[in-house]
Amino acid sequence: MMPSKISPQVFTLRHFQDGDQDALVANANNIKIFNNVRDVFPNPYTYDDALWWIDANKQTDKPTTCFAIDVDGEVIGAVGVVLGGDVYRISAEIGYWLGENYWGKGIASEAVKQMTEYTFNNFPEIERIWAGIFDFNRASMRVLEKADYHFEGIQKKSAIKNGVVLDIHVYVKFREIAQ
Repeated sequence: MMPSKISPQVFTLRHFQDGDQDALVANANNIKIFNNVRDVFPNPYTYDDALWWIDANKQTDKPTTCFAIDVDGEVIGAVGVVLGGDVYRISAEIGYWLGENYWGKGIASEAVKQMTEYTFNNFPEIERIWAGIFDFNRASMRVLEKADYHFEGIQKKSAIKNGVVLDIHVYVKFREIAQ
């Protein structure tokens, strides 16, 4: 049973590990999550999907780009970055999802803050971290604002989800320059 009140300090970011499958399926298999993320996120989210994800994100000798969000030993979501390549190698896109039972508790904003700091500390070439949010997802926009990201602009008719063409709201955080 999930506590009714949880503070953002209660969670940890950690590597995915064997044994996370049941919690991943329980929290990720939700149409409300699928409707707000890229189509590569499975729906329904199955046990086999969880096995694949854990295997794909096992700890390596290079800096990790995706972490499990853990509360009391249970994976309740994830946060990660996709590093840009070629001329975009100084940019990274941040993404995150959280099990519905944990929405509205400040966890996502704090996880984004921690992942942002981790990315700037572990990838010195990264100058810019950005997120693209579907125009209807005001809650995710608020997550980024609370994590000190700034609204950069709207990319009109730049994505399609569930057969609907959407505008994308772009939020960005730049590496702070020490003065």
